[in-house]
Amino acid sequence: MKKYGDIIRLPHHVSSVHPHMPVSDRAAQFAPFAALTGYGDVIKETARQTDARPELSEDEKEALDYKIQLACGLPGDKPEITITYFVPDEKKSGGAYHTVEGKIRRIDPGAGQLILEDGIRINLEYIVNILFF
Repeated sequence: MKKYGDIIRLPHHVSSVHPHMPVSDRAAQFAPFAALTGYGDVIKETARQTDARPELSEDEKEALDYKIQLACGLPGDKPEITITYFVPDEKKSGGAYHTVEGKIRRIDPGAGQLILEDGIRINLEYIVNILFF
């Protein structure tokens, strides 16, 4: 009491210039910080799972080629199809399987792509399955 006896009973100072800081903001001053920025993102990316790229047999490739030719060669309105294809991951090995429904507009042999009527382009080498409606 002797050391701070002269100020211990004085009222708490309230600034006339600065507003009172809320308790939640005061607590944020003492929150932990990321010493290694981006490290959490690296950990998440490493933990993210990808699927292996498909390896189709020659028979499966021939069956897919037949289905594509059949879908493109039918006279009149093209049939609705469901295509399952592989999309390679841009950051790591592997990728993911996607499924899309639509009608084939055409095949671009130069680019090796199948183009659907809604503009989606699918690499022929990544097609895994085709189903007709």
